Amino acid sequence: MSNSDLIRSPQPLHGMFTAVPPRYDLINRIITLGQDKHWRKQAALVCLQGKPSHILDLGCGTGDLAINIARLAGKDVQITGIDFSLPMLEIARRKAAEANIAASVAFINGEATKLPFPDGYFDCVGISFAFRNLTYKNPLCELHLGEVARVLQQGGRYVIVESSQPKNRLIRACNHLYLRTFVKWVGIMLSGNKGAYNYLAESAADYYSPEEVREMLLKAGFRDITYRPLFLGAAGIHIATR
Repeated sequence: MSNSDLIRSPQPLHGMFTAVPPRYDLINRIITLGQDKHWRKQAALVCLQGKPSHILDLGCGTGDLAINIARLAGKDVQITGIDFSLPMLEIARRKAAEANIAASVAFINGEATKLPFPDGYFDCVGISFAFRNLTYKNPLCELHLGEVARVLQQGGRYVIVESSQPKNRLIRACNHLYLRTFVKWVGIMLSGNKGAYNYLAESAADYYSPEEVREMLLKAGFRDITYRPLFLGAAGIHIATR
């Protein structure tokens, strides 16, 4: 299936992330040069600012952001991770148990277009490297953003750590080359999943600039949007208020 076929499908990327390879976390460590762990910890710290009581890790995957939040949070914080991939959720639950924080995080199966929570339930929604999948040429983008706004209370924050576009043209060109060569082929070789890592490399290289993400969030009704570049702008943390 081509990238364009994935984007046009009723549930883009569903099959790809349901067939998650056992080496998913290892590949992430390698292709980000180990930086993804640091980036998620930074995002977790941002999620905990303002002392929220209910936090959602949207598109939680194998649970790294939720687990980071649980390690850093007090006992009074309720943390929920949601993802449509049951294999990923199984890995997340196992990792939480191994970290002795299984009682602090509830991992549930669900769709980002129809979140199973009441209006205004969360003080903070965090998302780590899944925002691109929900928004990049995705026909369901407006539904995803609308659901996040719905489940956030007024004044709640949406914390996004995601691939980005460096402002410097030379750094941006080098980053794109890195994504389309090293990231793409290491991912394919270690996972055997050509479609997944071809999509990852191309969507990251072609993803929106921080300014375009800002406009997208403003259009969806968010305000007070800030951006923190990471790793010379190859990634970044967007913070938006409901």
